[in-house]
Amino acid sequence: MHPEQADSTSSRTLIVLAAGEGKRMKSSLPKVLHPLLGRTVVGHVLEAAREGLGDGRVLVVVGHGADQVRGHLAEIAPAAATVLQSEQRGTGHAVRMVMEAVGDLTGSVVVVNGDFPLVRPATLAGLVAGHEEAGAAATILTAQVPNPTGMGRILRGALGGVERIVEERDATAEQRAIREINAGAYVFDAAVLRQMLGKLGSDNDQGEEYLTDVIGLLVADGYSVAAHQAVDATEVLGCNDRAELAVLRAVLRDRINTYWMRSGVSIIDPATTWIDVTVTIGRDTVVEPNTHLRGATSVGESAVVGPDTTVADSVVADEAVVVRAHVQGAEIGPKAQVGPYAYLRPGSRLATKAKVGTFVETKKAEIGEGAKVPHLSYVGDATIGEHTNIGAATVFVNYDGVDKHHTTIGSHARTGADNMFVAPVQVGDGAYTAAGSIITKDVPPGALGVGRAQQRNIEDWVPRKRPGTAAATAAEAARATEAATTGDATVDSEVSHPPTTSPEVGQRPGEE
Repeated sequence: MHPEQADSTSSRTLIVLAAGEGKRMKSSLPKVLHPLLGRTVVGHVLEAAREGLGDGRVLVVVGHGADQVRGHLAEIAPAAATVLQSEQRGTGHAVRMVMEAVGDLTGSVVVVNGDFPLVRPATLAGLVAGHEEAGAAATILTAQVPNPTGMGRILRGALGGVERIVEERDATAEQRAIREINAGAYVFDAAVLRQMLGKLGSDNDQGEEYLTDVIGLLVADGYSVAAHQAVDATEVLGCNDRAELAVLRAVLRDRINTYWMRSGVSIIDPATTWIDVTVTIGRDTVVEPNTHLRGATSVGESAVVGPDTTVADSVVADEAVVVRAHVQGAEIGPKAQVGPYAYLRPGSRLATKAKVGTFVETKKAEIGEGAKVPHLSYVGDATIGEHTNIGAATVFVNYDGVDKHHTTIGSHARTGADNMFVAPVQVGDGAYTAAGSIITKDVPPGALGVGRAQQRNIEDWVPRKRPGTAAATAAEAARATEAATTGDATVDSEVSHPPTTSPEVGQRPGEE
């Protein structure tokens, strides 16, 4: 969206400074686009502003990686307009370019840094409300921090009023000892801001136009400048490199986990539990250690998730249990069970009390109420009816090298262990398939599908073909013992024997 398309009727305008390269990140990705528990850095800023300030006019200054930032904004904040700062010459220069580009700003102008992701909506709301109630020309957000290194310091006069902001690189040793810092958020009267931006110079260590210098200019001209101090200093933390980004991530993790625990969720080990800000969790759910809940994930009430589990963009319904699993784009129904060591890929849907067990992978699979895929199987592009049991080591052969095909297993069916269902194929309600079968044709309801050759034993093959091996020695000893026990010393050299169990059914180890 171009600046001239933005609504000019709002009395509040938000300007987000997101043009910097972030050289110390050492990344091809602009700093403001680095991910942070469910949103990008700038995404957190915009969401906090939306909640705290309402849906007013939003202008984002872009520069380094402008096309990437614009593309991201189109997804998360399509109403935001962008202004290009092709040459980064400081924060004051960025705001001046916005004022020149739009030309019609009135009322309160809120300016925030784009790498300011931990600020709470209530803090921004308090900042603006205090500014407007006081009728100040400018109000700055400040914080008292134990280590102000790298931060701009707030210089106050004898009566405690704000006089100016000094950047650390331009500060004296005495000024660097000050622990009240500039947080990176401001509110200005639009008309006064426009006037002061025209007076900015670049006589400083960086040779840039500092927005912070506007404060000193306002005080010198007799305007009132107020300060709003953040209660929680962690809100004002920024990030210049990936180590600092990791610090922000840990702070946000603790904030999110505390919120959910106080909302009735049991998090067994908060230090190893990572929950995106976009996730929702119901009461009485238990989150076990080393669990990651990401994206648009929703977990219901009284569920158990973890340990050692990742759930992304998925639904976990009430009373479901997900243990040591990786779940992506799936729906897990009420009282369903997943894992351990299961992989649910996009399109997997488990109905009430369904089960996907150990070493099972599913993709685009609908598993009916009470149906079970207990272990060692792949289910892709398939529908499994209610209360059906899939035997161990089953593979739904869905891909012919060009196209994917669908398999349907009916309700109350029982499939044998080590089955291959070569799609497209259907197995009817109440049907059985024999262990070891390759099913290539439809099995009618109530029928038994058998797709295997009859077993044939070739006697003495090992002693004749593998003489001198440990296997041959063991076989010869066993045969000698058998002969002594039965009194039969003669053995046919090559005999076909019927299988020891019915060829139609056989044993299905792993069936439940």
